[in-house]
Amino acid sequence: MLKSGRSRAEEQFAATQKKDKQALKEKEKARQESAEHVAKLRALRLAKEAADKKAAEKAAAEKAAAKNKKSSR
Repeated sequence: MLKSGRSRAEEQFAATQKKDKQALKEKEKARQESAEHVAKLRALRLAKEAADKKAAEKAAAEKAAAKNKKSSR
């Protein structure tokens, strides 16, 4: 039995809608993965900056303490 033109058009439309939804899901998944990657990199950078700042403060304190020891002699 032959399908009417309308039913074929409806099937094609439904198939196109399904493909569009799938493509949208894939695009959203890729965007989410990218956002998570950027967030991870940002967290690592902030942790490194905090560690560097702490190390610099410690070095400055040690330098000041050494200077104070020398000048008190």
